[in-house]
Amino acid sequence: MCVTCGCGEGTLHHHAHDHDHAHGHTHDHGHAHDHDHDHHQAATHRVIAIEQDILADNARHAADNRAMFMAHGVLALNLVSSPGSGKTTLLCKTVEALKARLPQAVIEGDQETSFDAERIQATGVPAIQVNTGKGCHLDAPMVKRALAALPLPENGILFIENVGNLICPAAFDLGEAAKVAILSVTEGDDKPLKYPDMFAAASLVLINKVDLLAHCNFDIERAVGFARRVNPSIEVIAVSATTGLGMERWFDWIVGRRATLRPLLGA
Repeated sequence: MCVTCGCGEGTLHHHAHDHDHAHGHTHDHGHAHDHDHDHHQAATHRVIAIEQDILADNARHAADNRAMFMAHGVLALNLVSSPGSGKTTLLCKTVEALKARLPQAVIEGDQETSFDAERIQATGVPAIQVNTGKGCHLDAPMVKRALAALPLPENGILFIENVGNLICPAAFDLGEAAKVAILSVTEGDDKPLKYPDMFAAASLVLINKVDLLAHCNFDIERAVGFARRVNPSIEVIAVSATTGLGMERWFDWIVGRRATLRPLLGA
């Protein structure tokens, strides 16, 4: 399983051992508690060590991805959210609006199907699907393998749409310049405090589906306050991918982020 959340990747097995006491001996078994405690400590230390190894290996691949992005002048953005936030619809509208201004490519992450990659490809922007199976997030090696099959958008933007999950993707650097968290008004304004690691890791929150505010119990100011409680520097833009409200601010953020990194990207 993914040791950061227990999602089913690389399952760790714990075996119980029965001890037959039918022989009726009467000597003191006072050592049993310490014995169990030692086993628990060993198992805990093993899980921590495996998690550290996984994240260290991921970081090495992320560094390779980042170097590749820098060499090609690519700004990579990692889009993260819960399932159903409207992330793919927002991304389709984004690539359609920007394709005349900047080269783009998209890596789509899902457990199964190629539906989202097909939606992006229909806009004319190159996209590749990465299916994670039982995995709950993309990691840097997956992105590296996808890049071997996807032409990089020279001096442009690579969007990485992560698997719908507000837990594990927070811990995995893909080599991106920034994480962008999408939070829809249909989800509840308490998400930044319920999933603080994701909002602490993100540079920007897009509050999506604001056209539905009248039908939802969602307080934007409360959501923004919670997000800034865990990440005081986080930026927030309210948008509706359906009506277009606020989308120009999001497009300007992308172009501005690209311009800010241009000296570092060498373009």
